[in-house]
Amino acid sequence: MDDPIRYSVIIPVYNEEEVIEFCLKEVSKVLKSLVEPYEIIVVNDGSQDHTAALVTRQAQRDPSIKLINLSRNFGHQAALSAGLDYAQGEAVIFIDADLQDPPEVIKKMITKWKQGWEVVYGQRIKRERESFFKKATAAFFYRFLRLLSGQDLPLNAGDFRLLDRKVYQTIRHLPEHHRYLRGLTSWVGFRQCAVPYERKARQAGQTKYPLWKMLRLATDAITSFSDKPLKVASLLGLLTAGGGFGYLIYSFIRYLVGYVVEGWTSLVALLIIFNGILFMILGVMGNYIGRIFEEVKGRPIYIVRDTLGFEKKVDKATRAKARPKRS
Repeated sequence: MDDPIRYSVIIPVYNEEEVIEFCLKEVSKVLKSLVEPYEIIVVNDGSQDHTAALVTRQAQRDPSIKLINLSRNFGHQAALSAGLDYAQGEAVIFIDADLQDPPEVIKKMITKWKQGWEVVYGQRIKRERESFFKKATAAFFYRFLRLLSGQDLPLNAGDFRLLDRKVYQTIRHLPEHHRYLRGLTSWVGFRQCAVPYERKARQAGQTKYPLWKMLRLATDAITSFSDKPLKVASLLGLLTAGGGFGYLIYSFIRYLVGYVVEGWTSLVALLIIFNGILFMILGVMGNYIGRIFEEVKGRPIYIVRDTLGFEKKVDKATRAKARPKRS
């Protein structure tokens, strides 16, 4: 009987044909040096290039490499969730294919895990070849999210992390559709610690996280963990209503003392400002309503087209869960 799998490394990929073979080589090298059973789960998130074919070729040579092909592009967080559903290890490790997060750090994470830590996350202390804009916005985002969510979210920590089996099994069964796994990892608790490392430049190819995807991830993170934007919107609406009422009284008093307003420029300007604030508030509310709409439909987070290297069908492979009946 084969020994139980000790480590499951999950690598989400989307159009990574330029780096995936080198990535698998480097990750395999690190895991082989541990002399413990492992598996490498590559989740192909609807790639349009030759990524799947290259992984298939590597999997035929190395049985520890396994492949999950999703039916289309569902997004980075959904791909990680798919990997969690199929993982069999006592611990899982998330790592991206671009190798900006060095595979050598996995050894340090495992050392911490063997010391009793249940979540070990990589914390970036330096970023190579990243623009000032990206560094500044990342620093602002982590601090802003921590302020809004009330969660003790670690700063400068991405998805590169190790999760103990009890942790990732707990996360697997959380029902929300819009997932922000970094936040969920902090929310579930357990013993957590950081491993500092220097983030390298991308090996090849282009980033798969342009600005609009970063903004969408930020929106998912904030709306998933905080209702403070709704409270701020309510406060802003109250202040603008009070300001408008105060301006009305001011104008009426000026009329009573005989001052005739010759122009309405200031009034038009105030209307534009107030209407802009009103639409912003409606946008915040609409965002939350949209999230509710997505959740109540109960659709799966992802759909699997086919797999390679897995001996048996995994339950809940599409994350389709039975929803509790509403009275």
